[in-house]
Amino acid sequence: MDFTYDALVFRPDDVDLRRSPLRSSLDEPTYVLGAFNPGLARLPNGDLLIMVRVAEALSEPVKDGFVRAIRWTPDGYRLDPRLLQDVDMTDPRQFYLRRPGPPQLGLTSLSWLLPVRLSPDGKEVREVMYDHAIAPTQSYQEYGVEDARITKVDDTYWMTSCTVGAERHATSMHTSKDGLTWELQGLVLDHQNKDMLLFEGKVSGKFMALTRPLGQIYLAYPEDSPWQGGPSINIATSPDGLHWRPLDRPGIRARRGSTSAGKIGGGAQPVLTDAGWLVVYHGVEPRGIVGAYRTFWAVLDKDDPTKILRLEDEVPLMEHNPALTAPIAHQQYLASPVVFTTGLADGGDVWIAASGEADLACRITHLPKKWFA
Repeated sequence: MDFTYDALVFRPDDVDLRRSPLRSSLDEPTYVLGAFNPGLARLPNGDLLIMVRVAEALSEPVKDGFVRAIRWTPDGYRLDPRLLQDVDMTDPRQFYLRRPGPPQLGLTSLSWLLPVRLSPDGKEVREVMYDHAIAPTQSYQEYGVEDARITKVDDTYWMTSCTVGAERHATSMHTSKDGLTWELQGLVLDHQNKDMLLFEGKVSGKFMALTRPLGQIYLAYPEDSPWQGGPSINIATSPDGLHWRPLDRPGIRARRGSTSAGKIGGGAQPVLTDAGWLVVYHGVEPRGIVGAYRTFWAVLDKDDPTKILRLEDEVPLMEHNPALTAPIAHQQYLASPVVFTTGLADGGDVWIAASGEADLACRITHLPKKWFA
């Protein structure tokens, strides 16, 4: 598609690791594996905020026959060694332990969140706010804070993030009045319920959110069903934004035979339009280790979001653009084509979309609103 604007606005080399939260106690050389998957919000002064996931990795992850993982503790960051012969490092983002029982993995990086202020159109970086960075502070965040999604409801900004720890892989919530100073409210969804996005407004006086539970086992649909079993988008409701109950009816499911049948999940926060709730989400086509991630969209009924009024799951709204990452291709560690849209903001005649490109950098794209008519 011909976007009116499409560019990378923040890259790994734009991160000053001298100001990383890890410098407080980790005396090991590190580098930025990726600066990507940015939450997006419009600040009170009209500027845009992207909350960038910075994946910080050891420059020398393997040493003396051990692979080492970074872990936060109340006493500072620590390195946990694992015998190299006991792990599988096929995926550069993580390693699996070779042991019986449920799959267990370690990460080759630790993620933290870096707020970056952009111009109102998202084209220009105005300030990188290290003083407002969000790093692990709780045991359930010991391996990182990932993939922020921001929604403003009434006068409060709500930010979900995926928190990673051995205790659980869960969703936590931060809130803010100004979009810059955030307060951790704790866990809101339990183990492996990812891609939680609050609707940008209430429905019948209640908060609503997209969720995406993961698991090791999925029951198959009948062969004559239009749906494909696997991860899908559900909907939950809450009286206060902190206590959530899943709705009985399903949300958006992968359709059998579609290019997104491998896995789907929430992308940007649902925004209300004249047609209904606009949902921009990701769909995955199985390919290689990671798969091909593309951006699709749907429209949900404004009064009953379980009713899907329109589903565009064949022709992607956005795909990975190799031309954007060509100048930094030497830093790319994933061969799979990945675009992961994580926020929308109103830009007048366009929707301004923030995405992670190739799990490497932050991409801003202007999507003409007429495309969604």
